[in-house]
Amino acid sequence: MTVRRLTALRLRAVGAVLALVAGILAATIGTAGTAQAASSLPCDVYAAAGTPCVAAHSTTRALLASYSGALYQVKRLSDNATTNIGTLSAGGYANAAAQDSFCSGTECIITEIFDQSGKGNHLTIEGPGGNGGQDVGAIANALPVTAGGHKVYGVSVQAGVGYRDNSTNGIATGSRPEGTYMVTSGHHVDGNCCFDYGNAETNSKDTGNGHMDAVNFGTECWFSPCSGSGPWVMGDLENGLFAGGNGTNGNNTGNSSAFVTALLKNNGTSTYAIKDGNAQSGSLKTDYNGSLPTTGGYIPMSKEGAIVLGTGGDDSNWSDGSFFEGVMTSGYPTDAADNAVQADIVSVGYTQAAQTFPVTGTAYRLTNANSGKVLDAQNCGTANGTAVQLWASLGNTCQQWKFSSAGNGHYTITNVNSGTVLDDKNCGIGNGTATQLWSSLANTCQQWDVTPAGSHYTISNVNSGMTLDVTNCGTANGTLVRQWAQLDNACQQWDIAP
Repeated sequence: MTVRRLTALRLRAVGAVLALVAGILAATIGTAGTAQAASSLPCDVYAAAGTPCVAAHSTTRALLASYSGALYQVKRLSDNATTNIGTLSAGGYANAAAQDSFCSGTECIITEIFDQSGKGNHLTIEGPGGNGGQDVGAIANALPVTAGGHKVYGVSVQAGVGYRDNSTNGIATGSRPEGTYMVTSGHHVDGNCCFDYGNAETNSKDTGNGHMDAVNFGTECWFSPCSGSGPWVMGDLENGLFAGGNGTNGNNTGNSSAFVTALLKNNGTSTYAIKDGNAQSGSLKTDYNGSLPTTGGYIPMSKEGAIVLGTGGDDSNWSDGSFFEGVMTSGYPTDAADNAVQADIVSVGYTQAAQTFPVTGTAYRLTNANSGKVLDAQNCGTANGTAVQLWASLGNTCQQWKFSSAGNGHYTITNVNSGTVLDDKNCGIGNGTATQLWSSLANTCQQWDVTPAGSHYTISNVNSGMTLDVTNCGTANGTLVRQWAQLDNACQQWDIAP
């Protein structure tokens, strides 16, 4: 092919992408307030730029204008029946009403997230790996949001939740180039390993430097120093979360927006780039664009081609995170294509569901869904270190709790009798870590997320990602309440009522 002919083709491709950018921007401006789906969705944009999607996952919407198939599957825990949740129309948003109807009166979990690219790279609940046990599915109604003016559900990842496909089609291997993005949240993160989406090992074990190429989002500072307090978009290239370069990068200052576009691209032989953006407005920021890590194993890359969501490549499954959509491409996307995708994401109008419960200042009893016993301060203790347990309802203030906003949808939970707060003992992050009462320290070890779980709620610690759990599912008075990875059972579910 002549240089003149090659140049003409390149100009034509660039022109096509720029036209898509202009069209998406016009659609965004023209539909402000209504957030209608754009005519060219992320995988349409990347295909037009010569880097087609080889994986496309979302529980909120179609990622191709022509896609009208199933987005994800849910399973009822009451009878193990399953159903697929599709789009309201081709190129449209998820049919959340179908999920609500199917799951009415019981808890559902997300068992599969379907690949929209046509490659068949579907994500199912992850099995055990080199650094984590069998995972569980995300609770289907735990993350309600609005997209395109429609109620939809994201994937709420807690410690113990993860998805994977170890036998894929078309995903980059070896030193082949690829791009990856996901839409996540800066309000649901922690510093534990590893909230990833992207390329991972096919045996679910750490097989060495350069064997992963996944976008990571969280507050774990692997290579010190880090700039600011995060959370940061980083590259999990195995044996390190890279903010840029050889790990540290002062230009990567983090993004704590309610919705975040997290983007990583890697040409496999010499360079990689990290970008982040507010998924509700504005453009992408380039945090890094330069050489792959020069420490051994990253030049060239040795990608294996599995896909992971919510855990590390070896199933390190201790992280918190929110996932709304994400794609992986064949080839290294252009900056123009990335910009067009960001414009489309912004046009969706992702919005957090209004949080009206629990009501700040109201005294509640927390009743365990399995035992019917209530959360109790042992012996009505008021001292720091007082244990937290189950006990039959006594109608006293030792069994009453008040919720106060700690920002970003988190709560502190205060015992009415003692005035001390529910605390993650010693800021532990492992299964079995105790809960206790302690004076307020205003840290994330004393902050909790309250999320729907069918008709009940789960209560999870912001620091550990672990869920408030009844020891061994006990039902006797005095059974201690601890923290454990999510298990999708009634021992970790609570009714919250005055």
